[in-house]
Amino acid sequence: MAKQCFLGVDLGAESGRVMAGLFDGRRIELRELHRFPNGAVRVGDTLRWDVLRLWSEIQNGLSRAAVEYGEQIVSVGVDTWGVDYTLMSADLELLGHPYHYRDARTQGMMQHAFTRVPKEEIFRATGIQFMEINTLYQLVAMRQQHPRVLELAGVFLMMPDYMHWLMCGSRVVEFTNATTTQCYHPVQRDWSRDLLQRLEIPTEMFPEVVPPGTKLGTLRADVARDTGLRRIDVVAPATHDTGSAVAAVPTQYTGQPRWAYISSGTWSLMGVEVAEAIVTDAALARNVTNEGGIDGTYRLLKNIMGLWLVQQCRRSFQRRGRDLDYSELTALAAEAPPFRSLVDPDSPEFLAPDDMVEAIQQWCRQSGQPVPETEGQLVRCALESLALKYRVVLDWLQELTGQVVEAIHIVGGGSQNRLLNQWTASACGRPVFAGPVEATALGNVLIQARAAGEIASLNELRTVVAESHTIDRFEPAEQDAWQEALERFRALLRR
Repeated sequence: MAKQCFLGVDLGAESGRVMAGLFDGRRIELRELHRFPNGAVRVGDTLRWDVLRLWSEIQNGLSRAAVEYGEQIVSVGVDTWGVDYTLMSADLELLGHPYHYRDARTQGMMQHAFTRVPKEEIFRATGIQFMEINTLYQLVAMRQQHPRVLELAGVFLMMPDYMHWLMCGSRVVEFTNATTTQCYHPVQRDWSRDLLQRLEIPTEMFPEVVPPGTKLGTLRADVARDTGLRRIDVVAPATHDTGSAVAAVPTQYTGQPRWAYISSGTWSLMGVEVAEAIVTDAALARNVTNEGGIDGTYRLLKNIMGLWLVQQCRRSFQRRGRDLDYSELTALAAEAPPFRSLVDPDSPEFLAPDDMVEAIQQWCRQSGQPVPETEGQLVRCALESLALKYRVVLDWLQELTGQVVEAIHIVGGGSQNRLLNQWTASACGRPVFAGPVEATALGNVLIQARAAGEIASLNELRTVVAESHTIDRFEPAEQDAWQEALERFRALLRR
């Protein structure tokens, strides 16, 4: 068959892309059409998103798509990060520049919310881990600091949903991003209106929540004219980027919690796909999160610091006059002595240190371990610790679900780190399947293909991914040494 084209707009916190997914009925090929920068914009003493510039850049990408693929284009959909939102008035005027999740206004808002609603009740009503950046605490901050703006709000849309409104006029929020807000009830599967009312957040502005794959409408006539596109369909993918990435995991076990995923990059999101959210006391104690997935599933997952440690070590090395690329750092780590020093990647000292090298060294010093000195020792410490943290979280996930995980899939940019892939297999005692790197964009466009009737099921979608990309397999090795290191690591977490 002639290739059909599905356009995926993938907005990240640092850059955005317009991607073409070319589908021949069996395999999918991705091509980047337009890439543009993104990031926080300082407005006075606040951090905001420049959504109108982003919209302009998206239209530039759509114009390029019209030239390249014309009549082949079937639909377009947007995915972004979670938690951030826009507010519009009842007559659909944007109420200010949307806030960036790192804006300082949420400081202390989580604790303030706990004075109104106990922490345990918030978790049972949302299933989401506690972070001050969550939409819930952003709205609490707005109630405290700008109540008049909140009173004027007629429509609440998450960032990708606002882009869809610009494209076709839809006023809905897609399920996977709705769940990141800590405003959505995972059992009732609707906005957690009682919780919102207790926190004095108006509920009338929250629109219908729709599943991924929903056809939202056709491209506005003016947008079609300005970009040169036909009145193509606008389709909501899994609009939370991790939701799209997990949809594109090429597992053989769809519908069974026998596999875990790691969406690997600056952060590592490790989880399992479950039919219903898990909001037990044990889940609260582990501070896990239940985020929406494809076909009404939930992604029970844990955020882990990820390759941030290595990225920041590299910056520290550069400041010391050693400009080494990641392949060189990985080679040095492979040659360094094993299990010499270990750290907890999620320790607060590593969130935003002035110097990551000094932070790791101080952590090792305070825990009575040899202090890593060389680039290889420091990077090996970070990577081995990350692999061991994956094992600890794997045990938590099995404990919470009562299921044995038989395989681990790593997707995203971090799946290219073969050394970490191997150490993850060895630490977890499970085979690791690495790839694809572009899981988010693949999930976005393939969910659109499914909405168009070109793919019958989630299992078929994942088969397309497996047939379109090379997936590397890593088997566990040196199990005795890794088991001994695991016991040391667990002791360090308890210190």
